[in-house]
Amino acid sequence: MNRKSFDKIASTMGLILAAVLISAGILLQWGGNFAAGQVKDNLGPQKVMFPASDSGGFKALPAADQKAMAKYAGQHMITGDQANVFSNHYIAVHMNGVAGGKVYEEISGEFIAANAQLAANPSDATLQAQVAKLGGQRTTLFMGSTLRGLLGFSYAFGVLGNIAMMASYVMFAGGILFLILALLGFAHLRRAETDSAI
Repeated sequence: MNRKSFDKIASTMGLILAAVLISAGILLQWGGNFAAGQVKDNLGPQKVMFPASDSGGFKALPAADQKAMAKYAGQHMITGDQANVFSNHYIAVHMNGVAGGKVYEEISGEFIAANAQLAANPSDATLQAQVAKLGGQRTTLFMGSTLRGLLGFSYAFGVLGNIAMMASYVMFAGGILFLILALLGFAHLRRAETDSAI
């Protein structure tokens, strides 16, 4: 194969790779922007605010949780990272205080058992109080667990959006590199001797 034919094939392949990589970069950037927009559009209207660093709610948190929350203190939650921090360092702390660290499933089982005992002995004031307390804890833990799950999805969606954005930059860089190499190849094609072999 002569040098001119090789340069023509290599340069054309470089242009095709540049087009593919730049197209992939555009799609990945669109996906990243879509994910970030969805997170913001879904979290923003909920009007969840991080407690200010001088508030009682903030100061009641353990030191490690205060440290994690400090960077967002007083801010409106609109990002996946904020959702993750709020879920793990604010809601989780409060949920641990509801029933001595027990989770929804444990309290729900205790509530069902106590409710069955109360059905057998409806006039027992101690059982009535226990069922009422467990019912309140059950509701609080259910709502907290549900909210943490939803915030976890926002965080995951936000992370996937960030990954897509980073991947788009890599695709753009690769596409530009191949475009430059292809253009250099076409420039060399003009100077290459037609009969030189490789």
